[in-house]
Amino acid sequence: MIKNQKGIINSLSVLTLFILLFSSCTEEKKQELVLPILGERDLEVITVDGEEIEDTVYHTVPEFAYINQDSVMVHSDDLKGKIWIADFFFSHCPSICPPMTSNMKRLNLNTKDLESKVQFLSFSIDPDRDTPTRLREYIKTYGIEANNWYFFTGNEEETHLLAKEFFNGAERDEDADGGFGHTSYFAIVDTNGYVRGIYDGTDAGQVDKLESDLRKLLKYEYNFEGK
Repeated sequence: MIKNQKGIINSLSVLTLFILLFSSCTEEKKQELVLPILGERDLEVITVDGEEIEDTVYHTVPEFAYINQDSVMVHSDDLKGKIWIADFFFSHCPSICPPMTSNMKRLNLNTKDLESKVQFLSFSIDPDRDTPTRLREYIKTYGIEANNWYFFTGNEEETHLLAKEFFNGAERDEDADGGFGHTSYFAIVDTNGYVRGIYDGTDAGQVDKLESDLRKLLKYEYNFEGK
């Protein structure tokens, strides 16, 4: 009788795990239907009671810590529970950064009703020049008034590597305007750290699509209705 009970318990344990993994996969498929989860994914195989079970592991943005425009150190853990809209820029950029910042400002203003759910992040790829003081001047120049927008400065090499995690690119380039080459993408990152979309920040139409996708993500994944 005891052996049977143990067998039943083991069977129930395996069944429960299968149900949990199936629910997880179902939720991931649901997320994919709303907005795709971008990046590489791996299959992780675990063994439970002699049974091999596969689970999908998705790309996530790693932890980070940066000083913001107010000289306050902000860790990614401080931003948990919010969807992020991120880009990579530098204040002396004479080419793509001005339209990127203007479009990000417009997006921020258009999503004021989502302020408690969304955090804007602009990472400087030129920290030697982009001190907190310089970033505050940049914010003032563009007339940005936002409670949910951080402008970050930190280690240059680490920032250039971090850009890749957001499906952006950044590097020193003496031949590029301003001395740096970088992409113009805005990225949506959900509360699980998954990158859910990238958009050309110089294209107003693409930024409008970002807003639409952002609202879709909030509505279907987080049961949140904006304006």
